[in-house]
Parts: sequence; C-alpha cells; structure tokens
Amino acid sequence: MKKNTLDEIYQAFMEDIYYYLLSLCRNKHVAEDIMQETFFRAYLYFEDCSYDKVKPWLFRVAHNAYIDFVRKNSRSYVKSNDFFYAIADRKTPEGKLLIKEQYEEIVDLIGKLPEKQKQVLLLCDFNDLSYKEAAEIMNISLSYIKVLLFRARQHLRDRVERDECFE
Repeated sequence: MKKNTLDEIYQAFMEDIYYYLLSLCRNKHVAEDIMQETFFRAYLYFEDCSYDKVKPWLFRVAHNAYIDFVRKNSRSYVKSNDFFYAIADRKTPEGKLLIKEQYEEIVDLIGKLPEKQKQVLLLCDFNDLSYKEAAEIMNISLSYIKVLLFRARQHLRDRVERDECFE
C-alpha cells in the first residue's frame, strides 16, 4: 500500500481527532491547541508508524497530548478578577469612606428591624452562631429562629431594593 504524507493523514483524520479532543475537554480552543500538538508530535514520529495503524496511533497521540495538557494545567491555577480585587489595597481615603458609609447603612437598616429579628440576625449572621445556639440564647424554638431569620433577611433585602442602598 502507498505510504501517505503527513498532510494527507492530517486531511483524513483531522476532523475525527478534533471532535475526539473536543469531547474530552469541551472547549473548542483547547481542542484546537491539543490537535496542533497531536499533529506536531505525529510529525516527529511519523516514520515509526505503519499506515494501517495510523488512525489508532493518532488517537493515542491525541490522548497523550490531552493528558499532558491536563497535568500541566492542574499545576497552574488561573485566578479570577475577584481574587485580585480582594487582595488589592482598598485602604484609600475614598475606600475607607465608602466602607464606613455602607457600615452605617447596614447598622441603620438592622436598627429598624423588629427586636427579635434584629437579635437573631446579629446572632446567626454576624456572630456565626448556629440556629440551635441562637434558639437557646433567645429561649425560643429552632423553627421560630428560622422563621425570624428568614423574615429579617427578607426585610433587609426588600429595604435595600426599595432604597437602592449600596449602589
């Protein structure tokens, strides 16, 4: 049988390799990159493979390129913009003023809540106590704690949406 060139092999199997890699990584850009790596590796070792075994050999090369990609990317973690925003120094005078104003708005909103709702919100959300601990402190049932907390949070949400606070 006639030995094909790598270009002919590429034309014959490129689509199959691409869809195989796309099904593995679910990202068309990554699949294209890995496919390029696959055919680069195939170019390097093309003479070692017989024509009747080219397709399975290409799939093995593609699989190995995919595994290498996954290993390489597992070591490097891309941080989102939120990460960098969180570590940025926001202790500028404007930042401090905004934080102080937001704090005052929160205190004001919480102060307008009914007493039991205010107390359960402070215990559970601001002091990280469990519902059970808050129920024991307030000497009320666990189910009533949940109702009070739901109503307090809903009241704050409604108030923020109505007044458009924090924007």
